[in-house]
Parts: sequence; structure tokens; C-alpha cells
Amino acid sequence: MTPDPTTLHPLPAHDRVVFLKPLVSSPKIVVGEYTYYDDPEAATEFEHLNVLYAYGPERLVIGRYCAIAAGTRFLMAGGEHPTMGVSTFPFTMFGGEWTERTLDIVTGMPSRGDTVVGNDVWFGHRATVMPGVRVGDGAVIAAGAVVTADVPPYTVVGGNPARLIRQRFGDADIDRLRQAAWWDWPVELVTEHARTIMAGTPADIARIATDHGRGTA
Repeated sequence: MTPDPTTLHPLPAHDRVVFLKPLVSSPKIVVGEYTYYDDPEAATEFEHLNVLYAYGPERLVIGRYCAIAAGTRFLMAGGEHPTMGVSTFPFTMFGGEWTERTLDIVTGMPSRGDTVVGNDVWFGHRATVMPGVRVGDGAVIAAGAVVTADVPPYTVVGGNPARLIRQRFGDADIDRLRQAAWWDWPVELVTEHARTIMAGTPADIARIATDHGRGTA
């Protein structure tokens, strides 16, 4: 039996774990199936406590099968302050004449765009992702990392600001894995080959994908 991706708590005895797809209601947050958040204190408050400053049109897009540890936060572009002049104080947000005199400054600020997370990404405890960052498939974000720039697929980053620690596989193997895209397989196929997905090689995954018409070896 496979987990039901529409179930909020996939582990009935552990309310700290939630599947995010059935949890989030904001149209600015898009999450793929089986991506989960683990928090012993406020798992169901993810979109309010962990996605911050989502005041603008920018979206947070997270792929499938991602693992997000407690305290991971995504800072959205709405938290940006103007830096083109003398002060960074956000006069506009307080309304009245302050807003009337400064609204065009805020609306004219360039946006960093959507924050996009690929598939099968692991975020360690209290990782922070800055606005407009793109995190590639299969990446690992170390605990406490502050991600200020794009993270290539299948790389491990850590620190503040986050730096490359290592690449998980060689370039050719990364290409194989991205072409195989196991996260897009039917869940029955994922279930059948879950052991290989967890412990096999990129060549093994590519072979399965090819056998089922889903990639090239």
C-alpha cells in the first residue's frame, strides 16, 4: 500500500509530519505530491510561519518528493526594501499620505521573480531560502544554510551564505537522473523500484526509465 498524497498527516501517529500539497491554500504556493514538512510544534502552519513576506505576485513553487525540516523558511520578494535612496524604511506600507507619496517607488522596484524548488530536494533544519532563488532537482541544503543564489541540481550546499560543499554525482550521471526524472513516474512504478531509487546508482535509474519508455540509458 502506498501513501495517499491527499492525506494531510501521512503518519497517523506523528502529527509533526504533513504532506504540503493538501495543506496549503494560498495560490502563491504550489507544491508537488509527496513533498512533506516535519515540525514537532507547528507543522500545519507552514504557509503562515515558513513562507514569509508573500505580499507580491511572486510564487513559491516546490516539486515532488521534497523533504523539508523544521524551521526551514522561504523569504519572498514582498520583504524587499528600497535601497536606491538614502533610507530603506518602508514608508509605503503604513498607508495614508506616506503611501500616496511613495507607492510608485515600491511598484517600480525590480522583482527577483518566483522562488522555484525542484524535485527530491532535502532541506535541513532551519535552512533559509532568499527571494527568487532556484534550487535544482536532487539538491541538499544543509541545516542552517542561507541560500542566496541558485543551487545546481544534485549539489550539496551549506553555510551563510550557502556555498558548494560537493556535487553528489558526476555531470553525466546528473544528466541521466534528470532525463529519467523518477519523480514523474507513476507512483506504482516508484513503489516497485523504491529500493533502487534509495540505494541504487544513476545507471540503475536510467535503465528502469528506459525499460518503461521514460528516459535514455
